[in-house]
Amino acid sequence: MSLPASSVILSASMAVAAGLVGSFGLMRRMTLAADAFSHVALPGIGVAILFRVNPLAGALVALLLGAVLTWTLESRTRLATETIIGVVFSAALAIGALLTTGEELMDALFGAPGALSNLELIAGLAGAGAVIAFVLLARDRLIVTFLSSDIARTAGIDVRRLSLLYLLAFAVTVALGLRYLGALLMGSLMIIPAATARRLASNLTSMLTISVAVALFATLFGSILAAGTGRETGPVIVSVAAVCFFLSLASRRAGVR
Repeated sequence: MSLPASSVILSASMAVAAGLVGSFGLMRRMTLAADAFSHVALPGIGVAILFRVNPLAGALVALLLGAVLTWTLESRTRLATETIIGVVFSAALAIGALLTTGEELMDALFGAPGALSNLELIAGLAGAGAVIAFVLLARDRLIVTFLSSDIARTAGIDVRRLSLLYLLAFAVTVALGLRYLGALLMGSLMIIPAATARRLASNLTSMLTISVAVALFATLFGSILAAGTGRETGPVIVSVAAVCFFLSLASRRAGVR
């Protein structure tokens, strides 16, 4: 079974964004939070279905609101990002489960790849391009900020603004992958490639490169494998990424760097 060219292009763009954003999420110690944050999309999907609008649009709005809420609570309460996202995630999951039922809930959790409209393709590519551009342009400031916010402030970096922009980029990346992996698995595509890259990379540039390569390979090969075997796309993509991670463990032990 062949894959539509539009789906291949958009999924590849999503994978690049996920590899980049996930690498910095690992630096920010958001590995577990990344998986939880994707569930914030559920209430937006439920509301969108109720009002008969595109579920992905509802998911994006919910994710952006979740990012702003997380940023606000983080600034005002001084609680860890993981704690705040955990609370927001729990509430979002409960609300989302109430608003979506049956097949709609399964599609929201595991993804439901299908034909893309021109608007969805353009919006998706624009979102992926914005995320990729932001991460590449802000990479040095992100590194300094995540390593030490005090040093970042001394260097003249607006830490609060940069943190908000990163969370928004994180939210957009999650929204990009919902069609292919769903709310339950999208966080995994941001965690596993970055974790694999961290095992193998010797510097930041190689880490970003390996993370993007693993995310791309898992997404494209996983999509082809899922189409050929008639399996759901999301679980297959994550399984391929997980195999890459475990192979990286074997390579590390064998001294391959």
